[in-house]
Amino acid sequence: MLRFCLRVVPFAMMATTAAWAETPVKVGVLADMSGLYSDIGGQGAVDAVRMAIEDFKPAANGLKVDIISADTQNKPDIATGLARKWFDTEGVDVLVDLPTSAISLAVGSLVKEKNKVALYTASASSDLSGKACTPNTVHWTYDTWALSHGTGAAITKNGGKSWFFLVADYAFGQALERDASGVVKANGGTVLGSVRHPLDTKDFSSFILQAQASKAQIIGLANGGGDTVNSIKTAAEFGLLQGGQKLAGMLLFISDIHTLGLKSAQGLLLTTAFYWDYDEKTRAFGERFAARNGGKYPSMTQAGAYSATLAYLAAVKATGSAKDGAAVVKAMRDAGPINDPLFGETTIRVDGRAVHRMLLVEVKKPEESKKPFDYYKVVATIPPAEAFRPLNEGGCPLVK
Repeated sequence: MLRFCLRVVPFAMMATTAAWAETPVKVGVLADMSGLYSDIGGQGAVDAVRMAIEDFKPAANGLKVDIISADTQNKPDIATGLARKWFDTEGVDVLVDLPTSAISLAVGSLVKEKNKVALYTASASSDLSGKACTPNTVHWTYDTWALSHGTGAAITKNGGKSWFFLVADYAFGQALERDASGVVKANGGTVLGSVRHPLDTKDFSSFILQAQASKAQIIGLANGGGDTVNSIKTAAEFGLLQGGQKLAGMLLFISDIHTLGLKSAQGLLLTTAFYWDYDEKTRAFGERFAARNGGKYPSMTQAGAYSATLAYLAAVKATGSAKDGAAVVKAMRDAGPINDPLFGETTIRVDGRAVHRMLLVEVKKPEESKKPFDYYKVVATIPPAEAFRPLNEGGCPLVK
């Protein structure tokens, strides 16, 4: 009997030690679950993070990963309150998505204070890797510099020299107008003016009338989500295109094209970080995602949530803990070029900017689309070195 017990005790100790060896990680997805950005993030962002966790195979890599999610309602105070509660009482280590620049700018200082991690995969202001950069944050997917240099430069070089901007009146829209105006002027164009509208505007009539009255060749839409869709619909109702003016969607998502339909959206040029039908790897992800999301294919922010989560989990494995957020972000940077399945070769700079290719695409005509969500023709692949702002130009205090 004694010999039997001596054999059992080491086995039990080994089982207990194996359980202790699993590093706990808790991921918090702060997204827009019910508002104008819910189609580009929302539950789809949560599903993308779950897919990343599943594909990482936490148990095989010594991790135990849990996930929690909540609706920010696109309000910085609500998002900050949720983040603080999660950090203080829920044991959350990392935030993903963060649907507006105002939310990300508000939450960023709290993340640094608590030494956690924020993966900005759905917010756009280039200030997040500029003057507002921190050692605890990574800006994935896209930003206002990349969007404006992709779309703005292409249109201006092709003859769209006079611009008027329709601007969402918060941090994202203001940053996009600033960056796009700089690109237009640098390429020989002029900015005739702009008008700002509140977030989640329902009636764009007065704003479109001001854009028409400007006589600008190009009306730049420095807004996103439902605001962009409503802007385009109102412009069609007022005959803006028939009057000779053109629209430039500075931030458009595949879900916006789906809502508008190809008949209304055909011919639009836009810059995106991800297209599900780009290559074999993106197609495989897109089809898996669609199978889980009622046939809806992933937006670039949902793809960003997947890829950033994968890179984060790999860094936690490398450091052996999720508790020192700055150390995990450093490990993400030190990993060197990541062969990401959705964004291609990706590196994370000291300013927190994830640098990867961007795509300049044109929306297909209805007769060119052969399958669901077959919406884009890739006009150009912008290499990583050209896709994002040079490191020394952003004003990030971490850049020496």
